[in-house]
Amino acid sequence: MTSPAAPLLVLAAMPEEAAPLVARLESAERLETPFTSGVAAVRGRLAGRDAVVVTTGIGIAAATAAATWGILAHGPSVVVAAGSCGGLAADVEVGTLIVGDTFTYSIADATAFGYAPGQVPGGPERFAADGAWADRAERAARESSGAVRRGLMLSGDAFVTAPLAGPMRERFPSALSADMETTASARTAEALGVPFVALRAVSDLCGPAAGQQFHLELDQVAETSARAVEAFAAQL
Repeated sequence: MTSPAAPLLVLAAMPEEAAPLVARLESAERLETPFTSGVAAVRGRLAGRDAVVVTTGIGIAAATAAATWGILAHGPSVVVAAGSCGGLAADVEVGTLIVGDTFTYSIADATAFGYAPGQVPGGPERFAADGAWADRAERAARESSGAVRRGLMLSGDAFVTAPLAGPMRERFPSALSADMETTASARTAEALGVPFVALRAVSDLCGPAAGQQFHLELDQVAETSARAVEAFAAQL
């Protein structure tokens, strides 16, 4: 169970994604973690709210391990995935802030046994954010960013290049973005009974169309995400 005084837990895969969040923390203090490498944690106040920012490392396993520790060690009121992602939907542009409200695995395939694309046997077809929390995240996104989309985010241990993007769009026609951590963090939060939302900004397009701008620097999109997380924290 969480309490009103419980901190906000923010997860970012890379140090570059965590940096603008850590820079916003007042009274920041680095925390000890049980990990030998790849994970860092900083605690402070974000928009007046107690917050822990954890750099998880890249990928499903890294995100699961760091999210599990972050939740069990700090008992957060809500978990937020921050940082960058790849734009998968054909009409998503770089710089767009994606508000995740459903999540699944991009490369999981047990369809031969009757499961939906992305569904792991024994798990749900989609992991879903609580609607009220997703609404808060969307409000924060629209307060802080110009281009905002809300919907399905995919995650898997494969960087989605152009050859992968077309088949992935066919399998998941409503998916907005792809990354390597968010679904694993959503699954961990659900398993441990903590609300989860995602506020990640598009840095690259997965298979851009001719004439589309296909890349923004990581520090730019990390700042976009951090502004939204700060606005989200201010609502708590």
